[in-house]
Amino acid sequence: MERKIRVLVAKAGLDGHDRGAKVVAAALRDAGMEVIYTGLRQTAEMIVEAAIQEDVDAIGISILSGAHMTIFPRIMNLMKEKNVDDILLFGGGIIPEDDLKKLKEIGVGELFTPGTSTVEIVKFLKDWVDKHPKN
Repeated sequence: MERKIRVLVAKAGLDGHDRGAKVVAAALRDAGMEVIYTGLRQTAEMIVEAAIQEDVDAIGISILSGAHMTIFPRIMNLMKEKNVDDILLFGGGIIPEDDLKKLKEIGVGELFTPGTSTVEIVKFLKDWVDKHPKN
C-alpha cells in the first residue's frame, strides 16, 4: 500500500485571513493527502514542533500579513537547528517577486501567489515527495 503524503498547513503570526489556507488544505485532502491544519496565529516554534511530531513530508505556510521575510527564515532556521532536512517548507500568499527569489535562495521549496491553481500545488507536492522519499 502506498504511503499517504502528510502535509502540515499553518497560518503563522498575527495574520487572521485563513480562507486560502483552508482552500489549499481541502484540495490536498481531495488529492488523497493527509492534512494537519494548525489554525491561526501559530509561532514558528509551534509549527516546526508540530511538523516533527506529526512526521509530515511538508509544511505549507500561508502568509498575507507581509511578515514572510521574518516567518519563513525563522522556520528554516528552526528546521536546521533541529536537523530537520527531510521536510519541505513551501507556502503561499502575497509575496513580492524580489522576496520570492530571496526565500527560495534560503531553501524555501516553492511559493505560490494568488491565482495559482490548486492542481499545480498538488502536482508540485507529489513530484517533490516522489523525488525525496522518507526512509
